[in-house]
Amino acid sequence: MRTDELDYDLDPSLIATHPAEPRDAARLMVVDRKRDRVDHRYVRDLPEFLEGGDGLVVNTTRVIPARVTLLRAKTGGQFEGLLTCTEDPAVVSAYVKGAKRLHDGDQLDLCDRDGAVVGSFEVQPRRDERVVLRVLGHGDVYRMLQDAGRAPLPPYILSARRDRGEPSNEDVDQQDLDWYQTVYAEAGDFGSVAAPTAGLHFTPSLLNEIKRIGVQRIDVDLEVGPGTFRPLSAETLAEHVMHCERFSVSQRALESIQAVRARGGRIVAVGTTSCRTLESLPQPLPSEDVVAETDLLIAPGHEFRYVDALLTNFHLPRSTLLALVAAALGLERTMDVYKEAISHGYRFYSYGDAMLIL
Repeated sequence: MRTDELDYDLDPSLIATHPAEPRDAARLMVVDRKRDRVDHRYVRDLPEFLEGGDGLVVNTTRVIPARVTLLRAKTGGQFEGLLTCTEDPAVVSAYVKGAKRLHDGDQLDLCDRDGAVVGSFEVQPRRDERVVLRVLGHGDVYRMLQDAGRAPLPPYILSARRDRGEPSNEDVDQQDLDWYQTVYAEAGDFGSVAAPTAGLHFTPSLLNEIKRIGVQRIDVDLEVGPGTFRPLSAETLAEHVMHCERFSVSQRALESIQAVRARGGRIVAVGTTSCRTLESLPQPLPSEDVVAETDLLIAPGHEFRYVDALLTNFHLPRSTLLALVAAALGLERTMDVYKEAISHGYRFYSYGDAMLIL
């Protein structure tokens, strides 16, 4: 499949720079594959399309304030980037803009909003596009990020805000730290540098209503990495090197998935991250916790083993996320649905509206 088949034109005014308030006031396009029908609703109407016995699978990963400004100790030069933790507490991975200007052994300082240094790192030999940083001293990276990190919003939101002259001060950043987090997020081993954005639409009251009608919530965890922002630069999907992300599914969640299947219910994945987690599970399902990594690229031709329905946002052109949607709907139908969403003024991307594929 050619990656340019996943292209579409979008008016920049449809890029959402702030979420709907309340969260479940976002619009919802419901695409029913069996009836070949599209309904235009709101996320708060989601319970109308669910049934008792269904399982709603959510990604409970917590977004960490991973967006940072690093200063080169010798020159004071600034570098913007995302910090991600690793299994070694003394080492972090960083995706840094302008990384080619860095040299092995450089010291980079992380400063808080008042300019005080809260941690320092040494640039290690690089093996790929990431910059490997070793923590100098005995600093706690999580504490550093709490003191100096900002919400890791996708670049297109920050760019759209600048183009529209919208404020981007610390008050807005504090709001983003709340907005860019699901209401059911839990602390994991490492955390995510991007939100599972379909989950941003849920409110406690909506979750309670879904539970009241007999839908079971099933929690999984996939730590979203910076690779999720990587565009498709190869000519074909087969040539794209998919990023790898950690995920975990508890024994309890696995048993719940089997129970939903046994009673004839549907597995409804909230977001592409939940979908990739489910589709990365072995078949048959194991009887113990699954902790693994996945580089699964879901694209047209994929046969879904566990996911029956998908709640997802509207994604960037030429992205692996749009390829996943095309796997669920078919490429031609996906392009038609996106054209309809554009004509109806739906808001796109991370803070935008949602689509339910039945």
